[in-house]
Amino acid sequence: MNTPENTPEKSQLGKSSAYVDQYDASLLFPIPRATKRAEIGITAQPVFFGADLWTAFELSWLNTKGKPQVALAHITVPAESTHIVESKSFKLYLNSFNNTGIDSADEVRDRIRRDISAAVWHGSAVQASVGVKILMPEKFDAEPVHELDGLNLDRLDTECTLYQPAPELLTVNTQDAPVTETLVSHLLKSNCLVTGQPDWGSVQIRYSGHQIDQEGLLQYIVSFRNHNEFHEQCVERIFMDIWTRCKPSQLSVYARYTRRGGLDINPWRTSHPGAVPPNTRTARQ
Repeated sequence: MNTPENTPEKSQLGKSSAYVDQYDASLLFPIPRATKRAEIGITAQPVFFGADLWTAFELSWLNTKGKPQVALAHITVPAESTHIVESKSFKLYLNSFNNTGIDSADEVRDRIRRDISAAVWHGSAVQASVGVKILMPEKFDAEPVHELDGLNLDRLDTECTLYQPAPELLTVNTQDAPVTETLVSHLLKSNCLVTGQPDWGSVQIRYSGHQIDQEGLLQYIVSFRNHNEFHEQCVERIFMDIWTRCKPSQLSVYARYTRRGGLDINPWRTSHPGAVPPNTRTARQ
């Protein structure tokens, strides 16, 4: 899986890639989390917990008779892992199952869990396993579609002029009593760190503390519009900006990005331990 010095520029992003249809775990390209975390002031243990929730919509292999099988996969990567997996390499890895004979969906699940765990703990002892759930076609109809719960910030008729992250837009009301509320916006957009291609998402912010100015928060979310960063890194930047500037007693940030290449990535970061959100897609996903 390459070296610990992997950088996004060394990945297959934006490059012509050979199509490999025989199982090959070496296609996975892990990238250290620490580099981008240092940019937002995280040089030791993060103040947050969380996970990255992946959905693979294009998963297929051959059974022992050579008959193709199709499935969906939900993959949960703990935020405390040392690395992320670059998404194109993840797609290439999943494609490598396409002409591979495998006895059962359970074996596919076990291989994915083993390989992704090795990638996200690359070069270190595995401390938390990756969760993998395989859904066969008979379960497809039970997959729900649900929008993120919360008060929609997009209702505000506000002027937006900044399109690079502007944490100075975040302010709180210190005069009134603290609140607990959940706010949602569908106007999150950022760009791939390497290719500059657009990434579209919805974001949910739950917090307790002095009330955050909603207009400023919406303008702040919109300010990511021309920002180049991976999904996981954007969510951690949002979390740290709100945590640092608004000083809530509790905070969680959850973003659901639309799929690209048959994969969606949905990072969740929280200041306090709790249940991981269900990996339920939104209408745009």
